[in-house]
Amino acid sequence: MLQYHFNWKMLSAIAGVTWWNFYFRLFPGAIRSRQIIEFLSHLLRHIPGKLLIVWDGLPGHRSRAVWDFVQQQRGRLWLEFLPAYAPELNPVEYLWSHWKQHELPNLCPTTFGQLSHHARKALRRMRRRPTLVIAFWQQAELGRRVRGLGGVPDLLHSCFFRRTPSFRATACN
Repeated sequence: MLQYHFNWKMLSAIAGVTWWNFYFRLFPGAIRSRQIIEFLSHLLRHIPGKLLIVWDGLPGHRSRAVWDFVQQQRGRLWLEFLPAYAPELNPVEYLWSHWKQHELPNLCPTTFGQLSHHARKALRRMRRRPTLVIAFWQQAELGRRVRGLGGVPDLLHSCFFRRTPSFRATACN
């Protein structure tokens, strides 16, 4: 029996994928400009050199605050946008799909804390499997296209943002 609550707290996820690894952050509620800037700062702290950021059409990506932050990085961030309605190009979509369908398919947490704990643990477990990350790139058509471009930094860090509304704390019996 499922009990439905209409004021669930939501856990949102944000990730950046390199050719062999990924970085992630989980946030309560929706992803907005502040969370995007926090995540970009996280990437800049952990990854040396210039970063190519490829992202979708989330309104927060085009916000004034995000653009101001990017400008302050003085060329360290290189931005590109995916075409509209092209999730098949996005390796992070395959990451989220695997996360939900294979790592957490029957998870039914009763508290928001449980949800956050199990979601984070599953992502860390996935991150220890570089062949899994490579498979996300193989599924996404973007990887083949980008590797053929000249002038692209050695590390491709593509950051894609998507809420995960199916991960909410609820009671299951």
